[in-house]
Amino acid sequence: MPPAKTRVLVVDDSAIFRRFISGMLSADPGIEVVGAAADPYEARGLILSLKPDVLTLDIEMPKMDGITFLKILSTQHPVPAVVFSSLSASGSKYALQALEAGAVDVMAKPSNGVFGKDLGHELVMKVKAAAGSTRVQRTPSPASFSAYHSAVNRASPDQIILIGSSTGGTEALKDILAALPPNLPPILIVQHIPAGFSAAMARRLDEISQLHVREAAEGDQPSRGTVLVAPGDQHMVLAKRGENFAVRLKQGPKINFCRPSVDVLFESAAPLVGPKAVAGILTGMGDDGARGLLALRNAGCRTFAQDEKTCVVYGMPRKAFEAGGVQKMVPLDKIAEHIVKAVAATAVAS
Repeated sequence: MPPAKTRVLVVDDSAIFRRFISGMLSADPGIEVVGAAADPYEARGLILSLKPDVLTLDIEMPKMDGITFLKILSTQHPVPAVVFSSLSASGSKYALQALEAGAVDVMAKPSNGVFGKDLGHELVMKVKAAAGSTRVQRTPSPASFSAYHSAVNRASPDQIILIGSSTGGTEALKDILAALPPNLPPILIVQHIPAGFSAAMARRLDEISQLHVREAAEGDQPSRGTVLVAPGDQHMVLAKRGENFAVRLKQGPKINFCRPSVDVLFESAAPLVGPKAVAGILTGMGDDGARGLLALRNAGCRTFAQDEKTCVVYGMPRKAFEAGGVQKMVPLDKIAEHIVKAVAATAVAS
């Protein structure tokens, strides 16, 4: 008996976008578009009658915005949602609010109204990941880091923390960064997020963290207490400039269907950092980062991955573990503590 198809309801006030999205999804043999709605009021009735596995949802709609609809659904009829938002400043803000309201993933709505082949492939992947996603109850880490303060302060200039994440990662990063102390070595993050949304995400993370968080720029030199987030649609590479680290940004082809790619960052760092790094993979779809995390572990880096129970999508951590790159699986609410302990241990050993 063939496996059941993922049943999708498309919600968008634009008839053109409803047709494009439905066509791209229907072209995949593992997906069935069971209906389309022009607004959340129509969608609510179709959710009750059709019982879809996943919604694709436009955020900016006239009768009721997608964020309000997500909040209503989360209490009445929770359905995993992949949301679409424009690349405007307000669209970036709404996209992050949608993820906070429970959306599984976000995509940029093409300004020219044209869905290319790459965007169609990305949508199919995100919808399938959403169908297998898990609603995670998140709690902040209660740990106190005073016992590690002295050791962390002794961290050498060449110590660094590397993190890769995808689906569910924006909210996981919020929990982790909100719990971390301000005196850590520099942190580099690759989060799979559309171009235009990464700067807004960095600003949001900066608001809740004691660390200084910003979108990375070409030539940045990572420094203590700073978090650099890879710009959407650009690979981030760790390089050396004299005795210091520097960040390089490049376009290049997509790796593992991703740009930025976790593997690109991790593999560039492996020959430079050796045992002086702490690196981890968080929730996300696909296998990006698995090869790079193994390279880092083989170089002596302390590695971890988010555990299955607390992942929205246990794809990237699973692949990294199966590849042999993970030293320890850690639940989300313990990752901040794990990072601080690993940094302290690395500082003492160096």
